[in-house]
Amino acid sequence: MKNLRYLVCLLALPLAILTDSEKVNAQQHTFALGDSTFLLDNKPFQIISGEIHYPRVPREAWRQRMKMAKAMGLNTIGTYVFWNLHEPEKNKFDFSGNNDIAEFVRIAKEEGLWVILRPSPYVCAEWEFGGYPYWLQNEKGLVVRSKEKQYLKEYETYIKEVGKQLAPLQINHGGNILMVQVENEYGSYSNDKEYLAINRELFKEAGFDGLLYTCDPEADLSNGHLPGLLPAINGQDNPAIVKSKIKALNEGKGPFFIAEWYPAWFDWWGTPHHTVPAEKYTGKLDAVLKAGISINMYMFHGGSTRDFMNGANDKDVTPYEPQISSYDYDAPLDEAGNATDKFMKFRAVIQSNLPAGQTLPEVPAAKPAMVIPAIQFSSAIKVKEMLSNPVRNAKPMTFEDLNQAYGFVWYRSTLDGGKTGVLKIKALRDYAIVMINGKRVGILDRRNAQDSLSVTLPKGKVTLDILVENLGRVNFGPNLLKNKKGITESVSFAGKEIKNWEMFKLPFNAVNQLKFKPAYRKDNTPVVRKGTFTLKETADTYLDMQKWGKGMVWVNGKNLGKYWEIGPQQTLYLPAEWLKKGENEIVVLELYKPEQTTLSGLARPILDQIKTNVK
Repeated sequence: MKNLRYLVCLLALPLAILTDSEKVNAQQHTFALGDSTFLLDNKPFQIISGEIHYPRVPREAWRQRMKMAKAMGLNTIGTYVFWNLHEPEKNKFDFSGNNDIAEFVRIAKEEGLWVILRPSPYVCAEWEFGGYPYWLQNEKGLVVRSKEKQYLKEYETYIKEVGKQLAPLQINHGGNILMVQVENEYGSYSNDKEYLAINRELFKEAGFDGLLYTCDPEADLSNGHLPGLLPAINGQDNPAIVKSKIKALNEGKGPFFIAEWYPAWFDWWGTPHHTVPAEKYTGKLDAVLKAGISINMYMFHGGSTRDFMNGANDKDVTPYEPQISSYDYDAPLDEAGNATDKFMKFRAVIQSNLPAGQTLPEVPAAKPAMVIPAIQFSSAIKVKEMLSNPVRNAKPMTFEDLNQAYGFVWYRSTLDGGKTGVLKIKALRDYAIVMINGKRVGILDRRNAQDSLSVTLPKGKVTLDILVENLGRVNFGPNLLKNKKGITESVSFAGKEIKNWEMFKLPFNAVNQLKFKPAYRKDNTPVVRKGTFTLKETADTYLDMQKWGKGMVWVNGKNLGKYWEIGPQQTLYLPAEWLKKGENEIVVLELYKPEQTTLSGLARPILDQIKTNVK
């Protein structure tokens, strides 16, 4: 027994030494608040930051994007932490692969960049459910962004897991995380100071014991500020206003931080691509920097919102607006990580505000891009051939009822035919393809407030199939609390409710196990196609989806995101990092143009083409 204890003590010795070493490293840098500026090692420090979200960039490209940040003159990067990525199912955590946020922060340190961390459960970010995991809606009575006990319990569990990953990387522990944001634009949602104080305590208990701050738009600044924390402002770049607003909440002092500065904007399906000329913002950037104000550009580099992670806006007074897969954002660094005209002009402004004698690194050359020759799809499977293991219930069940986060659910029932009437789906969320006896008869789209269509049923027993897609949960505003997906209430025909449903789960979280066939009898229902293409060299490319209708694409098992012919996005960015020399596999889910069998690549994206009079 003594020998065992000796061995345990011996093994623990390196850990003790490491702990002492970390204590020494913690003394390397300090970060504090001065009356008008941040203080890094007791010297004035101006944060020049840009937002990059680790899940929107292939892990293999993180370092390249950070080198570009340095080349533009940034000394810091900001990022959210996304709860629904890290706890996709209750008590099942994932910080691996593209979710390895700690590695993202460590690479930033290696590249000479500080980090501003934004780990609150709610992120907005044009991200599915604003970052919340879908399963929170299955906790009866749980209310997000509130003092409700179940929410705070799940919040605490999550933030402590995040703390294990990231608290040791704070500057006061020898790392490069300068500041940590509490909540996120809470003032635009409510003004409960007790709730904000609970947030602060949860952060501290999770190990975030450094500098904490809040951020809110100008109009909501006082609502979202918690006394004792630094208030930061979003969306305002007039130096006089920035300083006066922050002083009013911070005992007449600074430092002054624009936590979200918007030199561009995001896009949603069916509306024009947003662009903002660099010239509109170069003067404002120059004024802010000359005034000694710190700044975080949202976004410096947007990247892509892949898988099913796009969010949506829905404010009751505006239509439901699901966001596109490209998060190019017209940012200084484009979707593929290349410098834009805006990048170069912002770089010149930053360079002109550097201390005498300081210069910026050379801008790396643009990454090469290639055109993939036309791909022929050699095999396919109809979606209706994938149905198995139905869940049966008198009424249709939501995605949440079925414990399914994203993707599609296929609803099936039977009814007596021989009549014409209106088929109505009450509270459809969000997009439905309606089929009668295996043939498509219509499409309903929540964006257009469509929930019904007139159909004529043949005589006899009729099979009604409805394939419903989750287009993205709302990520902003009061409708965060109304985010269940699928058929969320009922279906009726000719005024009579349809009962006795079968539900088939189609999460499409992997496509490598699908059983494709060399040929199949064509019809007008959704299909999944598979093909291959061979490359001698790899480079970035953009899949040209202009002839296709609506769906998703996977290459070598990686989900590239959604396409939809309505635009404005007509291409899908395919990173070089996810291609390989030799044979590559591509899979396309197509919802309403199953006749398409060819696809090719382009060397440049198409992000600005709207199509009208399409589904």
